[in-house]
Amino acid sequence: MAVLEAIHWGPASKAVPKQLVILCHGLGADAYDLIDIAPTWGHALPDAIFASVNAPQEHPAGFGRQWWPVGDRRPEVMEAGARNAQAHLDAFIDAELARLNLPADAYALMGFSQGAMTVLFTGLRRAVAPRAILAFSGALLAPDTLEAEIANRAPVLLAHGEADGQVPVTRSRDAEAMLNKLGVPVETAYSPGLGHGIDDHGIGMGALALQRGFA
Repeated sequence: MAVLEAIHWGPASKAVPKQLVILCHGLGADAYDLIDIAPTWGHALPDAIFASVNAPQEHPAGFGRQWWPVGDRRPEVMEAGARNAQAHLDAFIDAELARLNLPADAYALMGFSQGAMTVLFTGLRRAVAPRAILAFSGALLAPDTLEAEIANRAPVLLAHGEADGQVPVTRSRDAEAMLNKLGVPVETAYSPGLGHGIDDHGIGMGALALQRGFA
């Protein structure tokens, strides 16, 4: 399996990287979609390198990428897609940590939309927990499977616009309830009036979550 491609930013300090933050874009986007967040979060984590990855599959529209196809959104099909994405993301995390000569726990995961679904699915199933999982406008896929497979209880930030017309905010509220049930530390940033996107409130909460995770 080929390792995912990525674009990188940082560290802001110009020092040797001490932390890795992996950014996972949404359906139909690509690695450039999230890399602009890196300079802002670089103020919070000046010794971190940010890696924004390209999802493994081309989007059928002819531009952008996808973590898995979404033509069939039955839960079992979405879970199978997430498992395939998990294999790719796991391999990327391990390869990046090795390339940077970083400890196995010196990483955090962030995703938007389908990327948020991917980091939640993958991050909580890794033997070595990420320092934080930041899920923007996403959902917790296969919650019943997670209950049996959860491998760590990394702190999670769920950020979601309450006016999201693509992935309803109820998906993050459901995720919050399930993660609380499983004993996972959860913070939330629900933004009234925000659609399917990321606002300054979410960015600020993300910076704090990363600072705390790597403290």
